[in-house]
Amino acid sequence: MIEESQPGPGETPPALAVSGLAKRFDDVQAVDGADFIVRPGEVFGFLGPNGAGKTTTIKLLTGLARPDAGSIAYFGADFTRRLKAAQHLFGVVADGNNLYPELTGRENLEFCAALYGIGRAEARNRVEELLERFGLDYAAGRRFGGYSRGMGRRLCIAAALVHRPRLLFLDEPTTGIDVPNAREIRRMLAGLAADGTTIFLTTHYIEEAERLCDRVAFIVAGRIVRQAAVEKLLDGARDRRIIELQLDTAPEPLLSALSEHFPTNRWEPRAGKRLRLISTAEIELAPPVAFLAERGAAVLEARRLRPSLEEVFVEVTGLAAERLSAEKGGRRG
Repeated sequence: MIEESQPGPGETPPALAVSGLAKRFDDVQAVDGADFIVRPGEVFGFLGPNGAGKTTTIKLLTGLARPDAGSIAYFGADFTRRLKAAQHLFGVVADGNNLYPELTGRENLEFCAALYGIGRAEARNRVEELLERFGLDYAAGRRFGGYSRGMGRRLCIAAALVHRPRLLFLDEPTTGIDVPNAREIRRMLAGLAADGTTIFLTTHYIEEAERLCDRVAFIVAGRIVRQAAVEKLLDGARDRRIIELQLDTAPEPLLSALSEHFPTNRWEPRAGKRLRLISTAEIELAPPVAFLAERGAAVLEARRLRPSLEEVFVEVTGLAAERLSAEKGGRRG
């Protein structure tokens, strides 16, 4: 459900407005009546667990798959049945590098410019501008197949921008990228947003979404379960206290006893023998530390964490997944 209202008469239309979007593959409902809007100039995060329908949604929005139902409008015009006519409005960076390995970086960008009908002189200027902006001018004459993964992602983003689209789709842009290149890509995306480009971003790195996005939508089992500004979501989480404990043993066998003995706290196991204690009240650390020690689990370290979008993500997608599973199970019965 869309939480923010649509613009009224005379107001700027959304960069993207989606209503009732649906797609089924055999017995899997990949997208199930999705509704959301993306405002001009914002960075919009589209978040969800694996298999939630994020990539399928992008394919539907960009004409790579045909929706079974629903409507898609770009900048106030309905393009549901004619998405090819909207392709000049957006650029797409898919999950993975999709340029030609045998061509150089410059040749790939020139080829993309030709696909959009950009004249040779204009294309030449645009290509050089993008190569410089994305820090790839030094490697412009090298074959794309010899680029590192980080360089390849930067060139793919440059290629998606060659025709100056008003909206950019990015599907997991920093997955598998080393830290310096991921930071550079995030810096570039922030710069694009500051220049007025609307960005639709999917990412598994929730901290990345918190840093870059103005608003986010959470999708679970093909359904949008919540859509709101990042600050609004974080405001709702700031009344929580979170402490992360580093144990000397795996916490999973202790969860049941902890939940029974401290029922007002929430306990979440984490990788690396870590355990999170989450509460809406002030946390007295001594009782759970003593309780764990009595059961042979020593606390090696304890640190307080600030509430983050990751906490909201876990709560929203976890609860929603359980509810949707129960609903679907009830319908089947």
